[in-house]
Amino acid sequence: MELRAFFGPNAKGPIIKSEVDLDLNRSPFIREKIDVLLDSETASGIIKKAGSMNLGEETFKVIFVKINDLPLREKVEYAERMEIERAIGWEITGEADLKNPDHLFGVAACGGRWYLGRYQKNQRLWTKHIKKPREYSTALSARDARAIANIAVPSVAGIKAIDPCCGIGTVLVEALSMGIHIDGRDMNPLVVDGSRENIAYFGLEGDVALGPIEDTKAHYDVAIIDMPYNLYTHSTPMEQQSILTNARRIAKKLVVVSVDPIEEMIREAGFIIQDRCIAKKGTFSRRILVCT
Repeated sequence: MELRAFFGPNAKGPIIKSEVDLDLNRSPFIREKIDVLLDSETASGIIKKAGSMNLGEETFKVIFVKINDLPLREKVEYAERMEIERAIGWEITGEADLKNPDHLFGVAACGGRWYLGRYQKNQRLWTKHIKKPREYSTALSARDARAIANIAVPSVAGIKAIDPCCGIGTVLVEALSMGIHIDGRDMNPLVVDGSRENIAYFGLEGDVALGPIEDTKAHYDVAIIDMPYNLYTHSTPMEQQSILTNARRIAKKLVVVSVDPIEEMIREAGFIIQDRCIAKKGTFSRRILVCT
């Protein structure tokens, strides 16, 4: 999946279909999801197909999922949306319950087709991590850190990750909260202490070691590196090259964040850039590069 799907404006709406089993609560951008059960070319067709759904004595609610960036010709006005909800509700065998239903169903029109399926809303768990006991202004935002962790480890099973320049632990907190097996490391004792405190504050468990990446002996499936650039962990071009070269030594894949162009350094380290994008925080921009 291209990086703009994680950082671009099109990622802020609902997901209708996905080629993977998407864990909605991992995403900091996707608000809601429909797991499609039925589809049709017309609204009347999807209403008719809803009659095949038999819930017995269980309760349900139907929600029309509005998609804001559709072409004008595909937009459905409020009154029609409400009427379609009611019509589908009449067709489903079961008992409607608007307050505490056993099942939530979503209906949406997109790309000239109508879809009906199980509805899920993102609980936005990552927003609890925005305020940390220890933080500094130039750290990645919780939203960007969560997106980067998703890019680095789209599926957690059997994957071991490392953040060898973890700073205050923004990426570690997001990755650990998603069940990713990740180790942290930094050569600055102040930020290592801060990272450990932040992890513990949110009830998470993770190892954060003190020392440079050069001291790392273990091997990992992926490394996530927000290149040092601020007053606390400033690095020279030579030190940056060493970080990237050692990342190649210990990891098969690299997701690297940098405020400066480092493409030549990445190639010199032996990585191939597979994808890239720009993440902005106010007027501050970072390069996000996926390398193998």
